[in-house]
Amino acid sequence: MNIQLMTDGGADFPFSIQEKLNIKVVPLNIEINGEQYKVSPDKELPELYDLMKSSPTLPKTSAPSPQDFYNAYKEVDKEKAIIMLSISKGVSGTYQSAVIGRDMLLEEEPDRQIEVINTKTASCGIALLLHEASKKMVENIHFHDLVHHLKERVDKISTLFVLKTLDNLIKGGRLDKMKGAIAKTLNIKLLLKATEEGVIDVAEKVRGSKKAMRRFVDQIGEKTTEFDTIALAHGNEEGTAKKILAEIKAKYPFKNSIMMDMGPLIANYAGQGGLVISFFRD
Repeated sequence: MNIQLMTDGGADFPFSIQEKLNIKVVPLNIEINGEQYKVSPDKELPELYDLMKSSPTLPKTSAPSPQDFYNAYKEVDKEKAIIMLSISKGVSGTYQSAVIGRDMLLEEEPDRQIEVINTKTASCGIALLLHEASKKMVENIHFHDLVHHLKERVDKISTLFVLKTLDNLIKGGRLDKMKGAIAKTLNIKLLLKATEEGVIDVAEKVRGSKKAMRRFVDQIGEKTTEFDTIALAHGNEEGTAKKILAEIKAKYPFKNSIMMDMGPLIANYAGQGGLVISFFRD
């Protein structure tokens, strides 16, 4: 099929998907202790967690520019249609940059086919959509039909987070220092979710790690009876991730599972030990 799949540094996916689909990635930007990095799921930053821990403030992130997207689109063979799966516009300006970059290229080359999709998710949620695209592309689906299908699946995706630490939320000002200190003293864990608009919001506050993980898993059954594929990303804790994924698969009859490292952008907010899961709801 003559389609180029693209995404950005807000996505997370394993190398196997990257290799299978030849995904083109437009990196996002992160500044840590005055140093600038380009981050994407195909570029490792092994010292990330140490850098975050040592930094007195939360690293700063920024979206790629429209020119970055223009350049990336321009590099793709003119005979290929492009589907760009963007991190939710509810959490980043990346989607808008992707749209402007597309329009810049279409002014020069109006016959190009470029579709930018607001995924309303991030991290492994985008991996789940890429996996979905790969299944359809094997069927030799038409470009417009694949776009329509992916947009339908975007509206059915659930993305849930559980945070082991609140440090990054406190550093970034998303959680008041006093409230954060109280929450840490009481061992309060946050369960987050991506809303239908693609904004990350608090779903529940649970006391204790074991209860938080139990609720993290239980939420799946409250949201869906469709158990095709579960995707999970972890913040530098592969052992915990494997254990939780095993619990999920023991409780629910998922046909497929995808596990991956959490990339620098999402880890910047979720922190060390954070977990993200994505699946399709009914």
